[in-house]
Amino acid sequence: MATSKRVCSFCGRPEKDVPMLLTGLTGYICSDCAKAAFQIVEQELKPKSKGKGKDFDLKLSEVPKPHDIKAYLDQYVIGQDDAKRYLAVSVYNHYKRLAQKTSDDGVEIEKSNIIMVGPTGTGKTLLARTIARLLKVPFTIVDATVFTEAGYVGEDVESILSRLLQVADWDVKATERGIVFVDEIDKIARKSDNPSITRDVSGEGVQQGLLKLLEGSIVNVPPKGGRKHPDQEYTQVDTHNILFICGGAFDGIEKKIAQRMNTHVVGFNSVQNTRHIDKQNLMKYIVPQDLKSFGLIPEIIGRLPVLTYLNPLDRETLHRILLEPKNSLVKQQVKLFAMDGIELEFTPEVIDYIVDKAVEYKLGARGLRSIMETLMMQLQFDAPSTKKRGEKLVITKEYAQSQLENSLLQESNEVA
Repeated sequence: MATSKRVCSFCGRPEKDVPMLLTGLTGYICSDCAKAAFQIVEQELKPKSKGKGKDFDLKLSEVPKPHDIKAYLDQYVIGQDDAKRYLAVSVYNHYKRLAQKTSDDGVEIEKSNIIMVGPTGTGKTLLARTIARLLKVPFTIVDATVFTEAGYVGEDVESILSRLLQVADWDVKATERGIVFVDEIDKIARKSDNPSITRDVSGEGVQQGLLKLLEGSIVNVPPKGGRKHPDQEYTQVDTHNILFICGGAFDGIEKKIAQRMNTHVVGFNSVQNTRHIDKQNLMKYIVPQDLKSFGLIPEIIGRLPVLTYLNPLDRETLHRILLEPKNSLVKQQVKLFAMDGIELEFTPEVIDYIVDKAVEYKLGARGLRSIMETLMMQLQFDAPSTKKRGEKLVITKEYAQSQLENSLLQESNEVA
């Protein structure tokens, strides 16, 4: 029996050794070589793509208004109305700035970077993640704790733009109108005002490196991230239209605020005025001067002109966080058990108990999650194997107390 003499023009394998052989006008290509060629072409053309698969086209008429942005945030984040308004207005103005056209009046809208200050667990990162779902501009969240001054172990500040490039599918034009959320900005505060023989490479050195990004300049960015090397090619990114939103807990800044406010208390009338100060929420009185006292250099404070704060979470807010948001902790647990065909219900008493414990731990919304995971861990382990589909589980306060007490007893034994 005659065998086919058709072979792949690229790899030379005969037709019998390949899954499929495609016929062309003057030659053949096997399915394996076709796949490899597709991957090579896709990789080579990727930097030249215009954000395919992501819609970054801006039409001001389609941009959600500040009220719409806040309403969207309200679905996922409870409270923090002041921070939501600041964020909604700043993002909307960012769209308007990108949509502005050159005019003869010489008025050019400049960007207003934001810094959000609030205790841990109050929703700074959650606000950023939530608004990212709504936006039609590239958005990325970076952690300031990984950055060091150029030349030291860690990441350069330019890697911020590398991540934004990745989100924008390597489209430089789309990257230059994106938004960056820099989390844990307080961790790069100046360590001390006293001169030292050692360099502050993860504090003031990083702040100095961030200046050019916040102000707006053309930055050489390593296209694949990582460290800069003299022999590699760079992608030039203009940061003039990139909006920076910074967030940090600034743990201990309340002492700076209290100290500043007390220095102005002189005379009988001033003592009377101090009665109106909310000592439980000193963060609402924060001013740029307090950030400087905490360790941010004046140059970086000047490039973050919009300063807003997040309120500490009280008992009522924590109660709403457990139940109301679209992705609330209770709804997440109910869905987890529903996927095994088990109906889960929490009694009102156990909800109050979880809130009380979260207030006691002083960890904000993160405390709610840690408590919920602790009291549900044993059930999540046993229920899929021991409970039947259609069965109902009711979580009571007594069960929650026993689970938390057992967990605390186990931890104390491990420490001992």
